[in-house]
Amino acid sequence: MKKLHRLSYLFLLFTLQLLIASCHSVEEHTNNPRGNFEALWTVLDEHYCFFKEKGVDWDAVHDKYVRRVGPEMTREELFKVCSDMLDELRDGHVNLTSPFNTSYYRRWWSDYPQNFSKRLIEESYFNFNYRQTGGLMYGLLNENIGYIYYGSFSSPVGEGNLDNILYFLSAAQGLIIDVRDNGGGNLTNVEKLVARFITEPTIVGYISHKTGPGHDEFSEPRAIIYNPADLGRIRWAKPIIVLANRSTFSAANNFVSVMKLLPGVRVVGATTGGGSGVPFSSEIPCGWSVRFSACSMLDAERVSTEQGVAPTEGCAVDMNPMDALAGKDTILEFAINLMQE
Repeated sequence: MKKLHRLSYLFLLFTLQLLIASCHSVEEHTNNPRGNFEALWTVLDEHYCFFKEKGVDWDAVHDKYVRRVGPEMTREELFKVCSDMLDELRDGHVNLTSPFNTSYYRRWWSDYPQNFSKRLIEESYFNFNYRQTGGLMYGLLNENIGYIYYGSFSSPVGEGNLDNILYFLSAAQGLIIDVRDNGGGNLTNVEKLVARFITEPTIVGYISHKTGPGHDEFSEPRAIIYNPADLGRIRWAKPIIVLANRSTFSAANNFVSVMKLLPGVRVVGATTGGGSGVPFSSEIPCGWSVRFSACSMLDAERVSTEQGVAPTEGCAVDMNPMDALAGKDTILEFAINLMQE
């Protein structure tokens, strides 16, 4: 099949095929506690994409939690049972939303050091004298190294923004791109940024969708190809270091996985939070919506990054609290020294 150049088109194709794959016999579920529980369990059973990778026995999970469901339970009690069941997936992309609460698995980041303080960067490295445009904070560090902080890929960035940023930093010996605490957002912004660091069409990953209700029913992975920025746009050809922490998730996780495999790029910090599944939403009879990972993305070496992207070998480092008290970001200092070498 022809390689597809636009992830948005791939996701549209995935959605259509997901609907086609769903056209088998569908069990109707009653709008009562047991019916809503079964509807939730079933939609995940047929469409969630990481059961095998995470070693989750979904049938055993059903048997564990169905015992807590009773006909007289309140909606809050049912929500608690359902959200506890979803936590078994250990996936930050899995959410159950009701009018009174939204479930969210937090331990993918809460069990790890934060490894970032934006205030520390702003105060100690720029004395609050930095530039900001298109959702990006940037400036020149004292060591003549360019620095860009991108806090969310949900913040749009324009081509003109990138031209101005890279022109301003063009005299620097290298560039540090900080995506710590970036929880993800729009993959189009990932593509737009990566396009400034490649010189030819580049396979940056693969995408695979469910083709049926079975846990192992997936399509063959299709290549995702990014093109370099248009002629006339400013591109960056000097060394790059990407800073990441456990709260680097979803689209930001994808950005790190792409950048790590490009020549001249190193990743410094901690393993990212993962979140490589493309989310999909459905609804159960009582009207609650559920969002979950339904389409798997792999890196350019066809390796899943759902569990996170590790730093470049020899570049794993955590922030030292004593350094932070002294106005130093241990991870950023490591990157600066690495760039100077």
